[in-house]
Amino acid sequence: MKNIQLFIPKFRKEEIFQEMELCLNKGWTGLGYKTVEIEQAWKDYSGFRNAHFLNSSTSGLHLAVKILKKNNNWKDGDEIITTPLTFISTNHAILYENLTPVFADVDEYLCLDPISVESKITKKTKAIMFVGIGGNSGQYEKISELCKNYNLKLILDAAHMAGTFVHNKLTNKVEHVGIDADVTVFSYQAVKNLPTADSGMICFWDNELDQLARKLSWLGIDKDTYQRSNDKSTYKWEYDLVDLGYKYNGNSVIASMALVGLKYLNEDNQIRRKISEKYESVLSKNGIRTIKTHENCVLPSRHLFQIVVDNRDKFMLKLNDAGIYPGVHYRDNTHYAMYKSSYGLCPNSLSLSNNLISLPLHLFLTDDDVNYVLEHMIKINKNLNG
Repeated sequence: MKNIQLFIPKFRKEEIFQEMELCLNKGWTGLGYKTVEIEQAWKDYSGFRNAHFLNSSTSGLHLAVKILKKNNNWKDGDEIITTPLTFISTNHAILYENLTPVFADVDEYLCLDPISVESKITKKTKAIMFVGIGGNSGQYEKISELCKNYNLKLILDAAHMAGTFVHNKLTNKVEHVGIDADVTVFSYQAVKNLPTADSGMICFWDNELDQLARKLSWLGIDKDTYQRSNDKSTYKWEYDLVDLGYKYNGNSVIASMALVGLKYLNEDNQIRRKISEKYESVLSKNGIRTIKTHENCVLPSRHLFQIVVDNRDKFMLKLNDAGIYPGVHYRDNTHYAMYKSSYGLCPNSLSLSNNLISLPLHLFLTDDDVNYVLEHMIKINKNLNG
């Protein structure tokens, strides 16, 4: 019997070790050096104006909310419209800053439904938090329009979206998703499309806010160690503190992993798309509902391939019996105690959350593995649903 896991990260170890060795030889493993390199490399690849390397996407989401709150004079209790169908980091980031997450429902792409979002906008609404689940852009363009029409800030949780390119109808260009958002946050956690041990990238549109993110991620210090090391003045050891910051910075050892992963991101995403296309083709023909990508999403990262089935838990147990270990992304956040006051307000999200399965999708899957998954998917579906 096979053993097919949901995720297995792929690390080009020899290349990574070479990058890390440069850090060790230089004696510089922390902030600076390779973190500067990955920031520039990400900007060159994606087209973002700014990019700041962090220790996680969760840190980035917190900074995104905190900085927008500070810069726009939001008050405690002000609202951010968000999705209940996401990892808890998304909505925790809102609570960290004493703001109120207001849940809107999701559409057939598992992303925020613009109609539901617009119905939730009030005088207290300050921003929309859009999550590109699985690397799908969904109706991101319409959400962006809502932000412009209602003068709201747009935060893109792009944890799954490294390498997702969309067609911008305004410019008629293909560009990386999120360039037009006020702030976009990426995850480079181990099983993401650009894998490291754990890290992330925050990309502010505004240059001043990017600088503030750099200070806040380094304890509020106005001049980091790397900057001070290159300072030619007598007082290069001096720095000042203006804001209470955090220890959210990324380091050069982990940045070494990201630099190697970025070289292969397009190639790896193409492999994911090919596997997904085969899943899509076969399962759709056999009556299994698949989560499709939006037509405007020219090159989805395909971090996840998700399906919707009845008898989800029985379905997963049968897959496990065959040596196939899928996942669930995600449990509707209103199931959790701290968000339960919103339970039932987003019926589509709640229903989908109880029926979603994420199929194995990683770079070590062989054609035989994919065929094996498909064979058992069809067989189990027939047995359970007739």
